[in-house]
Amino acid sequence: MALGETAFLTFRLHGTIPAATGRALKAALRQAQEAGTDHRRAQKQFFAKFDAVLDRAPIGAGYFENEKIAEMLAGEIMMLEETGFTIHGFAILPNHVHLVLHLPAHSNLSFAKAIDLLHLRTGTNCRRLVRPKLPPEAEFWQAGWFNYEMEDAAELTRLLAYMRGNARQAGLPARFQEWPYLADGEGGSGNR
Repeated sequence: MALGETAFLTFRLHGTIPAATGRALKAALRQAQEAGTDHRRAQKQFFAKFDAVLDRAPIGAGYFENEKIAEMLAGEIMMLEETGFTIHGFAILPNHVHLVLHLPAHSNLSFAKAIDLLHLRTGTNCRRLVRPKLPPEAEFWQAGWFNYEMEDAAELTRLLAYMRGNARQAGLPARFQEWPYLADGEGGSGNR
């Protein structure tokens, strides 16, 4: 892998995980860490449960089922390359997004700054497209995101494969397995 930092990020629409479920997931993560479970293993276990809840979509909006909104989000994600990031891949699902970004070494950028900017731009643009479904005071994105740093090229390959298969595993229609919903640098349908 190139010098710098590569991370797998997942962010979601506001209110897409029941509050009690979110608390239970975080408590299980803390408990695993306190029990001495390896940090990376605990993070992987947390993410598997977290993503399964999002894939079931028990509550909340599924705005990215709307093709215009998904296309706008895909375009904004691609704009991250103009700020210096390398996009290894992304997957847009009805209520959440998976994104693998590489931040070059010696960059004045940060994942936090990139995601905050992406949230700001897409939240503003998406609000225009979902009116009147979303009141002006309602949040679009859930604050925060899941961040998992890659250790090596093999892990990157595994996570890109996971992203490519996530929509199929979640039982989503075929369109979620194609551009603009899925793009990767490994020969996926969004290969640039």
